[in-house]
Amino acid sequence: MFWSTERPYKKGDSPEPVAILPALLLETVALRWSDAFIPTLRDDPADAEAASHRLLVRAGFVRQLMSGVYSLLPLGFRVMQKVEKIIREEMNHIGGQEFLLPTMHPGELWKKSGRWDSVGLEMFRLKDRRGSDVALGMTHEEVFTHLAGELRSYKQLPQIWYQFQTKFRDEARPKSGVLRVREFTMKDSYSLNVDTDGLDTAFGHHFDAYRRIFRRLGFEATAVEASSGVMGGSESVEFMLRTTAGEDWIASCAACGYAANLEKATSTLPAVASEGDSAELEKFPTPGVRTIEDLVSFEGGGTAADRQIKTLVYKADGQTLLVLLRGDHSLAEQKLLDQIEAQEIRPASEAETRAALSASPGSLGAVGAENCIIVVEESLRGQCNMVTGANEDDFHLRGVDVERDIEARAWMDLREVKAGEACPLCGAELAVEKSLEVGHIFKLGTHYSELLGAKVLDENGTPCPIVMGSYGIGLGRAMAAVVESSFDDAGIIWPMNVAPFEVVISVLNPKDVKVSETAEHLYESLQGSGIDVIIDDRDERPGVKFKDAELVGIPYRLTVGPKGLKNGVIEFVRRANGESREIAVEHAAQTAAEAVFEERF
Repeated sequence: MFWSTERPYKKGDSPEPVAILPALLLETVALRWSDAFIPTLRDDPADAEAASHRLLVRAGFVRQLMSGVYSLLPLGFRVMQKVEKIIREEMNHIGGQEFLLPTMHPGELWKKSGRWDSVGLEMFRLKDRRGSDVALGMTHEEVFTHLAGELRSYKQLPQIWYQFQTKFRDEARPKSGVLRVREFTMKDSYSLNVDTDGLDTAFGHHFDAYRRIFRRLGFEATAVEASSGVMGGSESVEFMLRTTAGEDWIASCAACGYAANLEKATSTLPAVASEGDSAELEKFPTPGVRTIEDLVSFEGGGTAADRQIKTLVYKADGQTLLVLLRGDHSLAEQKLLDQIEAQEIRPASEAETRAALSASPGSLGAVGAENCIIVVEESLRGQCNMVTGANEDDFHLRGVDVERDIEARAWMDLREVKAGEACPLCGAELAVEKSLEVGHIFKLGTHYSELLGAKVLDENGTPCPIVMGSYGIGLGRAMAAVVESSFDDAGIIWPMNVAPFEVVISVLNPKDVKVSETAEHLYESLQGSGIDVIIDDRDERPGVKFKDAELVGIPYRLTVGPKGLKNGVIEFVRRANGESREIAVEHAAQTAAEAVFEERF
């Protein structure tokens, strides 16, 4: 179980963060807005739903080239460089060694791991001019494991290897700007150990490093139990940002800290008593009934949803698979995929369903079903006098005793947890919230090393497969997550660590000699102090400059204008809260620099 609290450091257990002098944290850049390519837009893009999508486009950080593929413009590239720098520093602090591996992989490696066939259409596949199969890498477990095959002895372990590299994934429905794309940059790292104790240590180091990374990016991420999916392995943890822009849902308990993706979450249900002793099976007509709700309100005598058996039909490697749940429950499909050992699992077509059960959806059931694999959700265990489809259109069966009348191959936790159900650890109510995955760490074990032959000799001279972990953070998604966690009606509010510029000097009436000279002096002073500064020297109205500065999200603004200079002051504005104050001209550069240094970490 993982809780959303950071584990404390122990000496010798995990490298402590290295102190970084504020002035040395970032490579400083000075730029004139009049020379820069910052194509801000007045209106939101028509297809944008997520805040990060509309703001990153409007503020001139990204542009779409085609579906799921984006260009990073200069501002976006600067933010990504800073995100990458933070991640690199934290990976180096836990002993990581940086690689750069190819994006084009020989199909043979993926065939050895079994993922050439198990990964679906999401993988870009092609043939070279020699007819050899080639894949564009959606992840790099196979290639790193191939390189790990050069290790010979346990004395060469442990190792942590990482890279920043482009990945490709042929998403069926790219959406939400850079949140779900077909080409993206990822930091992926891999731990190599001689045993599971070493893997546990490496996993803990990455867990703590990820906590620090997200804090430095400016948001708190919740660590949750997760499904390992196509990655395989024994355990995985996702780091989630609570936001309506997310596509995942997490169940969490405020009382004890339990948290899990709905693909993995469990809860404690109140007992549902069966209605009397087991009765005889009875078939009865249900004309027009096609759904659970139809049967609840059926005029001939409705049946509550929790007294119905829902029957879902799947095909698993060509075999018919019946999945049974209580009528008021929904299937968490990833739970099914994780527990059924099959290369391909998919919903059956209407024709396949009728061929297997001689009925259409709405009248399906598992009683008397032949040549089918039947798996039953645990909440149906011990239930009798249930109602299910009779496998004849417009007919149902009542009096069903699940264990008596249905030949279950297996009982499984398959249902999706709902808000308000009891926490499995402490019994308090669970909340269910929409969230965005910003990082994922996996305990792979020996899955890939055994398949690809990455072994070392242990201290007894016996060959043993390397025990591996895999750890990923998408850089573009991290940039978007920062925006999702920090914006307002006027635009983006960048945290200092990742802001494209830390200070903007807005020059009002740049043709005024005194105004221009004062702004230039400020510009040079801030640049000399190691501040990322941009001077807005455009011949534009003050309102245009202020709106652009707020939209782009630069943390501090210094406004130099004739009116203020008459009084010997410059306006100093903090973007995060709109706080404005006047400061003496001679103290402006120092005040701004100190404010920046206070917020860097």
